[in-house]
Amino acid sequence: MTAGSTASRPIRPATTPTTTTGSWPAARVRLPMVPARPRFALIERAEGPEAEREAARRAECRVAMERATLVGHAMDRQITPPSITGKGAGFAAGGSVLDHAFGRGEAYTLGVEEEYMLLDSETFDLVQHIDTVLAAVSGHELETRVNAELMQSVLEITTPVCRTAGDVEQELRTLRGYVGSVAREQGLRFGSAGTHPFSLFERQRITAKDRYRQLIDQMQYVARRELIFGMHVHVAVDGPEKAIQVVNGLCVHLAQLLGLSASSPFWRGEPTGLASTRQMVFAAFPRSGPPPRFRDYADYAEVVGQLERTGCIADYTHIWWDIRLHPRLGTVEIRICDAVTRLEDAVAIAAFCQALVKLYSEQYDSGRPIPSYHRILTSENKWLAARYGLEAPVMDLATGRRNRTPLAQLIRRTLRDLEPHARELGSERELEGIRELLARGNSAERQLRIFNANRDIVEVVEEIADTTELVPVAA
Repeated sequence: MTAGSTASRPIRPATTPTTTTGSWPAARVRLPMVPARPRFALIERAEGPEAEREAARRAECRVAMERATLVGHAMDRQITPPSITGKGAGFAAGGSVLDHAFGRGEAYTLGVEEEYMLLDSETFDLVQHIDTVLAAVSGHELETRVNAELMQSVLEITTPVCRTAGDVEQELRTLRGYVGSVAREQGLRFGSAGTHPFSLFERQRITAKDRYRQLIDQMQYVARRELIFGMHVHVAVDGPEKAIQVVNGLCVHLAQLLGLSASSPFWRGEPTGLASTRQMVFAAFPRSGPPPRFRDYADYAEVVGQLERTGCIADYTHIWWDIRLHPRLGTVEIRICDAVTRLEDAVAIAAFCQALVKLYSEQYDSGRPIPSYHRILTSENKWLAARYGLEAPVMDLATGRRNRTPLAQLIRRTLRDLEPHARELGSERELEGIRELLARGNSAERQLRIFNANRDIVEVVEEIADTTELVPVAA
């Protein structure tokens, strides 16, 4: 184009205005055009056929406008679930966290949830067979321990309440063994890792439950791509104020927990260069990441209550922080961990979490302050752990040293603090598994070693399944 020349700009065709409700798009409805009437037309009343045609056009316009209103309301009902509108949310008056169970049971009891991938026995791709598995376990004594998740290729197991990490080991051995036997009977395999190395989220079907459908309605693409697998550890705390301070203290250990459990170095068939790709995928969720620091339980209840009253969430279970309170169970729930492949590693991490909660609980009981750190600092260390795993050069927030420290070195220092608490809990042997994990490496490192040998991504998944299904004999 030469200087001084002008380019014709395309003219956007006129369109019917779009009716919207809030920020949600409503249906476009094209209304019939009503011919303009002469000014002062009311002075002269049309008669005969012209009057009939005018009346018919007006009636058609009224019907179309009423239809547009109904469509807009229907779209609002379809797109906007109760947790957005605030209607029918079903949480207790005053907020879901006010009726809590902290202190109603024995302190430091624990439970573990694991999310497994359901696999084709030949291709090792994900399969949409959760309904098949649930039908197979129906009527079995472990039926209530095996559940569906967001996608039909995911299976969740939950242990009962356990007193020690040794109890957790026994329950996970039983559940993994049972799931493996059911899977084999159905011609399937199963595995535990933070992501499936090559399956695509676009090919997954959503589980037919209202909660999951509403989640998709709310978050769309963010929820649809959540093809990830985690391990959650619950530890009971005997008071709400103590629980708040324990969570504040645990945040400095987020990087350690992520480095130990990292098992997701692949995404969509490619190595990502991350030890935990799962963390990057889940970071797109609202109300995720390290929890904010709360002054006390009232401060926490006020924040959650505001989210509930305004319809942003139905209840506190729609808050997905890396560590959160679970008032209904009276536990601190540690959610940051990738799903762990080796049973021994899952048990060791559970023992690590239990001893940490005991450490900070007793610190609170003695009146000593529990150190906590700005969310920006704990988030930075978490990112480094997600990127580099156990070799991550992280900030030593406890000492404030200028030079960064290898994550594995900080974990070993933490172990020295936890060992007396583990002895009192009867979990000393299980906690020793953390040292073995550090010497062997985490699951992400093993997956990369297998991939680098033959550049065979299917071989990586097969090894995940073999290791998950291998239930070691109790010592």
